[in-house]
Amino acid sequence: MTEYIAVIHKDKDSDYGASFPDLPGVITVAEKLEDLRGLAEEALALHIEGMAEDGQPLPPPSSLEAVAASPDYADAVALIVINAPDTGQPSVRVNITLPDNMLGRIDRRAAELGMTRSGFLLQAAKHEMERKAQ
Repeated sequence: MTEYIAVIHKDKDSDYGASFPDLPGVITVAEKLEDLRGLAEEALALHIEGMAEDGQPLPPPSSLEAVAASPDYADAVALIVINAPDTGQPSVRVNITLPDNMLGRIDRRAAELGMTRSGFLLQAAKHEMERKAQ
């Protein structure tokens, strides 16, 4: 199983953020640190699923030493290792109908988070299903 390092950032007046040095644009945020790992795992899974859909190969993971030594991550609070999901699960293309203004809002928010539209909608659906299950 491939393991990617997630770098945790926390400024004084901000939520916790996690990013993946080997996968630029894959980020997530959480109010509570205990929620961050699950969200980081979801963000990684969604991104890898999108790469698999597009036929893109996964980049090799950096070593912990290489990430820790990088000046780009000098302000990191901590480092965690996230297992990349198995991409053996096939994706299915679906057709949905949404109001135009809502689609625009979804696309803008997805872009802000460095996600695809599909990845954003999948993460939102998972979040809602987990919330209802609690």
